[in-house]
Amino acid sequence: MADSTKRLLYWAPRVLCIAFAAFTSIFALDVFSMPLEPAEMVMALALHLIPTALVVFALWVSWRHEWFGAAFFPLLAILHFTTKGHLDPLAYVIVDGPLFVLGVLFWLNWVERAALRPGTT
Repeated sequence: MADSTKRLLYWAPRVLCIAFAAFTSIFALDVFSMPLEPAEMVMALALHLIPTALVVFALWVSWRHEWFGAAFFPLLAILHFTTKGHLDPLAYVIVDGPLFVLGVLFWLNWVERAALRPGTT
């Protein structure tokens, strides 16, 4: 495997996960358009940032343990897809699609771990 391909395969899931966390955090901004008291607004903002916190936590663990990302991100997508809310199908594609892609990329990292990081198992 070429060095540039190794670097791309190693960094792609990590960078895309950071971008996805930033994307999901944008949805929390709707809290500021609600007529809430300051304490309620802080609580609502915290609740709206739970999905972002899950993604950041998963990235933190997956950075060194790629198998976790390979399992967790698809499970997160399935959890989101099976919730009771009825969203537009495009919303599921926009949210769940990247989660499945992240799972595949972390799986590839896990499978190719020896080639990507010599000296590790």
